[in-house]
Amino acid sequence: MTSIVNPPRDPNTLSNYNHFLTTHTAVNFNINFEKKSITGNVALTLKSITEAAAKEILLDTSFLNVTDVVLDGKPPRWELLPRSEPYGSALKIIVEDGVPNGKSVQLEMQIETTEHCTAIQWLTPAQTRSEHPYMFTQCQAIHTRSVFPCQDTPDVKGTVEFNIKSPLPVIASGLSTGVKDFGQSEGSATATKLYMFEQKIPIPSYLFALASGDIAKAPIGPRSVVATGPKELKAAQWELNQSTETYIETVEKIVFPYQWTEYNVLVLPPSFPYGGMENPVYTYATPTMISGDRENVDVIAHELSHSYSGNLVSNASWEHFWLNEGWTTYLERRLQAAVHGEPHRDFSAIIGWKSLQDSVKQFGKSHEFTKMVIDLKGKDPDDAFSSIPYEKGYTFLSYLENQVTKAKFDKYIPHYFTTFARLSLDSYDFKANLLSFFASDATAAQALSDVDWDSWFYNPGLPPKPDFDTSLVDVCYDLASKWKTGKIEPRQEDIKGWSANQVVVFLDTIQAFTKPLDKRASQTMGSTYGFAKSQNVEVVSRYYQAALKAEDETVYKLTSELLGNVGRMKFVRPLYRLLNEADRALAVETFERNKDFYHPICRNLVEKDLFGKETKA
Repeated sequence: MTSIVNPPRDPNTLSNYNHFLTTHTAVNFNINFEKKSITGNVALTLKSITEAAAKEILLDTSFLNVTDVVLDGKPPRWELLPRSEPYGSALKIIVEDGVPNGKSVQLEMQIETTEHCTAIQWLTPAQTRSEHPYMFTQCQAIHTRSVFPCQDTPDVKGTVEFNIKSPLPVIASGLSTGVKDFGQSEGSATATKLYMFEQKIPIPSYLFALASGDIAKAPIGPRSVVATGPKELKAAQWELNQSTETYIETVEKIVFPYQWTEYNVLVLPPSFPYGGMENPVYTYATPTMISGDRENVDVIAHELSHSYSGNLVSNASWEHFWLNEGWTTYLERRLQAAVHGEPHRDFSAIIGWKSLQDSVKQFGKSHEFTKMVIDLKGKDPDDAFSSIPYEKGYTFLSYLENQVTKAKFDKYIPHYFTTFARLSLDSYDFKANLLSFFASDATAAQALSDVDWDSWFYNPGLPPKPDFDTSLVDVCYDLASKWKTGKIEPRQEDIKGWSANQVVVFLDTIQAFTKPLDKRASQTMGSTYGFAKSQNVEVVSRYYQAALKAEDETVYKLTSELLGNVGRMKFVRPLYRLLNEADRALAVETFERNKDFYHPICRNLVEKDLFGKETKA
């Protein structure tokens, strides 16, 4: 019988997943904080999808030590092939007689991560502001291969079983099935425990996630907990317990019931240099979300929406990343509109459009990565990362909604997520599914026939700009204009009822003034509007930037203090640059005092900003 072998859709994997599919992964890992490594074994169940056409299994690895391989209980011939940048080294396992179609094999491998592992961040106690170290994984886009051999592509989904030994509590992208006590283990001064989890919904490799550290938990809803450091737990619980279940119930009405049983949030240590990651069961979140005013919880709206788009329905390759992020941004803004009112959808989209403009400007308007469907052959998906798939994808879906009407598109949303649940798709699958759904509706079908699909998919640069509702943003520009002309007697009522995003737009506009505010105006703004005492880092960091440009000495020390408590690069780098211009001695002193607190990536970049040199982590 002749096998039909289809070419793989994902160019960013070395695996031969067009011959075998991973249906289940079981990891048995030890976390060693002293050696900063993970050791143990991983077992893959691989199903043949051809009639013994392949005599080898190829898996992705990168900077990984593989010490032993067992295939169906026997030692096969295997080798690590030469490294092929930027994808790593394929692990080749010989299958002498091939495998019949539909039959599965069991593959077990002993592994050890290395210091060059690109998926794991190890934090010192200084970086966690506690007595304990911390570790977490960030596997998107193609970094799971540096933790264990796998088919590291979003076009393959399988169930996962986690058995993780660690001296500190463990979080994983699965539901907990128990904890067992063990004795002392190598590299640990404290007793080790075995933490067990399972993920019964098939997930792609990039959603494999682990974290371990001094982690405590508190409820934030009937099916949700927040996990973070014990000292930070109460504040995080207060921040999230009012909105989380409301968001879940709202998105359930837009799509269908939540599939992952629990929706939890892991708030990472303050030196976490990034924004967040939508790992199943546990969203990884920036600690700057905990602002004391519940104004930044819309971060959860995005990550929760990923429970449907990306996690349940996944892009088949990173060339079609807009299917993950465009759909997620669309659901996020529909959720915001349902909770806060329709104008908030366009207000968020206006901020997003500015981000899209910035990304297109950064790449250049004719760059490949400004397209919605991009060519990643031979390229690293991380290099293409920007706001473009988020915002261009959102704009396209909003355009399609307008073409068929919102009421009709509302019926398509659950159809789309039902059709592709637990599967992966590309842009052409989406197009075919949409057209098929509306084929029996003559009016909608006619409207969709006017869509220039090729232009949306393949044209670089900005798409046609939508006609936004500017009601929420106009007041921000109007108030900033009054400050620019100096024709204002500021009162707290000027910003009464504003959201944090409106304050952000206002302060961004102030920062962009060609002539900065004078010192007195800066101080008056900070005291009158309460910016100087805000616990919201999105707000206070922008106010400090405007005040530093105004050479307002009253914020110099406050900026230094903030830089000792926040490690997110979005805030740290611009504040250091401006503090350096205003008071270099204080900037250098602040950095020397806090450099061990920062993540190595952040530390090296700030050092380069301050001293004009680059050092190694």
